[in-house]
Amino acid sequence: MPTGYSGQGFSLRGEKARYVLPPSFRNTIAPTDADARTLCLAKHDRWDCLTGFAKSRVATFEAQATREEQAANAKGRDFDWDQRMAQLWGFKEVSFDASGRFILPDSLGRLCGMDGGICFIGGSPFFTLWSPDKLYAMDGSWAGQQALCREDEAEALAKAKRK
Repeated sequence: MPTGYSGQGFSLRGEKARYVLPPSFRNTIAPTDADARTLCLAKHDRWDCLTGFAKSRVATFEAQATREEQAANAKGRDFDWDQRMAQLWGFKEVSFDASGRFILPDSLGRLCGMDGGICFIGGSPFFTLWSPDKLYAMDGSWAGQQALCREDEAEALAKAKRK
């Protein structure tokens, strides 16, 4: 059953080019040891970031595209069903271990400028993964998320210096 994600987290790229998925997100994707630890990653359709979600979300793709098509039609806008479905289904499956460590595919990292740290932001049926620089470049409506990311990034950098 699809689930929601809330909260925020931050991860520096660690040894072996791995990042760490925040506990609340990984526990939503794989709440028990019997669940597959598979993170689905895709480029967000409007923002310069990635989306992350559990594979169970694919069951909602057709309904989501239908809602988006109806909204576009109500506003007199064009809607390309095939393109939207290709966007929704255009995700990469990435495994993560019990500690949440995963390797971000280079192609996705380059697409969104991720090369050092990732800020994770909950967003209900999916969460977003941001390069801090890309998040900080967003407008003032993102001020809360930007402030939390700056704080989390500073903590992660200070912790890394102590090691």
